[in-house]
Amino acid sequence: MTKLTKNKKIALEKVEIGKEYSLEEAASLVKEISTTKFDASVDIDVRLGVDPRKSNQMVRGVVTLPHGTGKEFKVLVLCTPDKEEEAKAAGADYVGLDEYVEKIKKGWTDVDVIITMPPVMAKVGQLGRILGPRGLMPNPKTGTVTMEVGKAVEEVKKGKIDFKVDKYGIVHSAVGKVSFEPTKLVDNIREFVGMVNKLKPTAAKGTYILSVYLSSTMSPGIKIDTKSI
Repeated sequence: MTKLTKNKKIALEKVEIGKEYSLEEAASLVKEISTTKFDASVDIDVRLGVDPRKSNQMVRGVVTLPHGTGKEFKVLVLCTPDKEEEAKAAGADYVGLDEYVEKIKKGWTDVDVIITMPPVMAKVGQLGRILGPRGLMPNPKTGTVTMEVGKAVEEVKKGKIDFKVDKYGIVHSAVGKVSFEPTKLVDNIREFVGMVNKLKPTAAKGTYILSVYLSSTMSPGIKIDTKSI
């Protein structure tokens, strides 16, 4: 059995088992129970009343958090030469096409988001086996396949994230950092859960949002009263 550290014990003592906290309480408490020496991520887990094995109950979308996630995203733009300056001006970390396609084929994936254009998808499509398992494959549904590459880069840099329900019916996402003020965490969480709620499949019956938990890196989960969101 894993031995609890002193900090872990203190964190567990602050979280009342079985209690549902209001969103505001949870946003403050998650900061108190974080014991890492680095600025930990604050993560949300939303359990949905859907069957993700059925295509008509798949939940997937994008959302721009008001205060961002606190993470600096490294963005690669695969585009034609005429779009390179637009991408660079918007803040893309890497811009090009053929040279990066070759680098990726050799195993390079040191980026967080890849944005591309419809005219070059034939080349990018060859990278599916490498990018797909890493969640890096551009997709029109998430706004990463677009002619407006500059706008797409700016949105990602400001805090735009994409999410989808996993095979267990849970949506996971980072919604900030422990260093964020509780009010900023509250704003981000409301925006995120609000978007998940808007994407409720018509085929989903009964209660849609079953539970919501908030946690930081290596901290216990805090159950949130869904009525408070």
